[in-house]
Amino acid sequence: MTTATADAKAADDRGTRRTIQGTVTSNAMDKTVVVTVIRRVRDRRFHKFVTRRVKYKAHDEHNACNVGDVIEIIEARRFSKTKRWRVFRTLTKADQTQVKEVLP
Repeated sequence: MTTATADAKAADDRGTRRTIQGTVTSNAMDKTVVVTVIRRVRDRRFHKFVTRRVKYKAHDEHNACNVGDVIEIIEARRFSKTKRWRVFRTLTKADQTQVKEVLP
């Protein structure tokens, strides 16, 4: 059995894991980032689109994420009481000059 086949089999044993794309809103904690995910859902009664925001805490092993980065997080084992996600990859890096202007 090759390593690629073994890796695919190990991933199948763990099951399918959800991945979510969001923006890093805080990296003040050690090895943890807060990711805000914005979804637009249709209101059941009035049929208008409403913006829903959810914050997730994700494990960032190397403290590589900065505020404003767009990242993809994946379901993982429980790291702490509130941390159940892991940073999977960084999609776009934030321009630090724009972030400093927004933050007080």
